[in-house]
Amino acid sequence: MIKRKELIRKYLDFFISREHRELPNSSLIPENDPSVLFTTAGMHPLVPYLLGEKHPSGKKLCNVQRCIRTGDIDEVGDESHLTFFEMLGNWSLGDYWKKEAITHTFEFFTESLRIPVEKLSISCFAGDKDAPKDTVSSEIWISLGIPKERIKFLPKKENWWPTPEKSQTGICGPDTEIFYFTGEFPCPKTFNLEDKRWLEIGNDVMMQYIRESNGKYKESSQKNIDFGGGVERILSALNNIRDVYLTETFFPIIEAIEKISGMTYGKSKETTKAMRIIADHVKAAVFIIADGISPSNTERGYVLRRLIRRATRYGKELNLKNSISKVAMPVFEIYDDYSHLQKNKKSILNELEKEEKKFQETLERGINQFRKFASNKKLSGKEAFLLYQSYGFPIEMIEEECKKNGVSFDKKDFEKEQKAHQELSRTAARGKFKSGLADHSVTTTRLHTAAHLLLSALRVVLKDSSIIQKGSNINPERLRLDYSFPRSLTQEEIKKIEALVNSEISKSQKVVREEMSPQEAKKRGFSGIFDSKYGDKVFVYSIGNFSKEICAGPHVQNTSEIGKFKIIKEESSSAGVRRIKAIVE
Repeated sequence: MIKRKELIRKYLDFFISREHRELPNSSLIPENDPSVLFTTAGMHPLVPYLLGEKHPSGKKLCNVQRCIRTGDIDEVGDESHLTFFEMLGNWSLGDYWKKEAITHTFEFFTESLRIPVEKLSISCFAGDKDAPKDTVSSEIWISLGIPKERIKFLPKKENWWPTPEKSQTGICGPDTEIFYFTGEFPCPKTFNLEDKRWLEIGNDVMMQYIRESNGKYKESSQKNIDFGGGVERILSALNNIRDVYLTETFFPIIEAIEKISGMTYGKSKETTKAMRIIADHVKAAVFIIADGISPSNTERGYVLRRLIRRATRYGKELNLKNSISKVAMPVFEIYDDYSHLQKNKKSILNELEKEEKKFQETLERGINQFRKFASNKKLSGKEAFLLYQSYGFPIEMIEEECKKNGVSFDKKDFEKEQKAHQELSRTAARGKFKSGLADHSVTTTRLHTAAHLLLSALRVVLKDSSIIQKGSNINPERLRLDYSFPRSLTQEEIKKIEALVNSEISKSQKVVREEMSPQEAKKRGFSGIFDSKYGDKVFVYSIGNFSKEICAGPHVQNTSEIGKFKIIKEESSSAGVRRIKAIVE
């Protein structure tokens, strides 16, 4: 049986032996891609380099990256969908292309992991009006020993990344996916995607196009390779465990739930689903809190709150009360190689306990609201959805309460309300994250450099050199900077900060980029969070003696290019964190 750490080490050693440099496992909060709330793939920290900037570690890179994906949150509860997962990744930034990429992938799976070729199938891009059929990739696979019958050509929605609905603009391209047969020998001679025994274990993306805002595609000047493979899925496949929750990355959490609840995993469909959701959501919450996010009603904090509350309400079905922190304990043992988890263990458990307690009170209020709605022995779809959305009642709990109290309830009405809400949420998300896989437009570049000046100005005006950046989101419309500070700013302070930034801009100073080790950067006074997130080399940017930061984003060459800086809002982001929104004119 192959273990998680062994799989990761085999992967990294394989690519290091092929001249790739290992990158550190980055935060779940993306630094260089404002289009997403969380790091959803290993490529997010590499966005500037995929677009042409030189990476300090070279053109061939690899790592294992922690990721959060919430798009399939309602699917969690089956054998394979996860919110938090680890992704194996390797990249070529304008170096090798399809033949080397596919050969590397094939050799890793068949030689390092000893997967029989008969257990593999492949999908490739079928071609459309925007790009030709990817016969180059299919021919490479055939030359390596994959039979034609086990290669499928699929449309853009299946074999293009990111798909158009996920990214309106930016770098993209066809991909070729690798599937593993989880059934018994002999394997089918042909590849049928409808056969659920075929499990996707890896994906080579050939980033060779730029999707423009008008929807048209043009060839990218730099062609990149981006491979991704889920650690949990690969472990599941290699160990012949179809249920990912029975692998070492989850089963200790399941065992903790069994012990506390007195129930058995797998005994009933409902219990198994509840245990999977609790295990998945608690693990994801632990990792999100570890990266500095607290539960709130906006953005990342809202996602975190939803995960904890969803775990709590499914815990209610298993008679778990005030138990989320106990369920979380095995996460720290499974992932003992993440030092930031161990370091923040106490505060993580405290956050979980606080949010669970708060939600228990909300549930009690929800029961009272249910009684009001149900006084006429009938519950409408709208009322049921309010209980679901505002009070955290799962549909199963609504049905149970209706049955217990002799209340009639039409589930179809509820589903209609839910569907309408989901469509509104998807539309809002498409608008919110319309910038796609990074936006390096002129305005965004000006705002990015202005953010450096703003951070320095905050330290000067507020006379607090300990202020650090806690997050940022920059798009062509505005910059948003979150920073550590305990109180709101006065109007006078805001005016002074704005004036100081504009004063530095008016000096027409050069923005100087240098490359050095993190140790040298620290020694020379460059700002950054000096932990394991940095590799051997980093880029640093100086703006006169005013701003010195470690950074990987796009910058102007001279401050005169920025324009007039204007703060449009100052507000609270979360406890101990303030937020400034600003524009340049």
